[in-house]
Amino acid sequence: MPDLLTHVLVGYSIGTLLSVRYERIRAPQVTLVMAGALSPDLRKIALVSPNSILQTVTGSPVSWTPLHTLGGSLLVVVLGSLLVAPEYRRQAIALTTIGAVSHHAFDVALFTITGEAYAVFFPMSTYRPPSLDLYLSTDRWPAAVAGVLAVVVWTVRRYSTAGPQETSS
Repeated sequence: MPDLLTHVLVGYSIGTLLSVRYERIRAPQVTLVMAGALSPDLRKIALVSPNSILQTVTGSPVSWTPLHTLGGSLLVVVLGSLLVAPEYRRQAIALTTIGAVSHHAFDVALFTITGEAYAVFFPMSTYRPPSLDLYLSTDRWPAAVAGVLAVVVWTVRRYSTAGPQETSS
């Protein structure tokens, strides 16, 4: 679970920093970045709906693993954008894509035995980039660092928009 929390906190931090820079990005748009940061982990639906059950139902092999690639993330982002009004789709696609890319960037830094990350660029390529081997998905310290970053970003956002308060005499 520290892995999921880390992705949410990083998505929050990125979305909030974007809201400081761009006025049209508000709390609902920050939530889109956070949802995008979680979208590659939709492959964990296999914990609830195993591949064998879907294979029996569909009659063909099924795997949730491609959802945890850039191609799968793009598919989830585009399908997810259909849930918002047409005039907001471009923004929804851009913000959820930013979140999904941040997820992949952090997952490439995970420690692996082989020294290679997963096939991030699938289906365009099966190339497995070298892993940065910085941490395990079960480590708690990345979530703690992301939490501190989120608090700092929240504080900056809160006080950058507060402005001088008027005093009544």
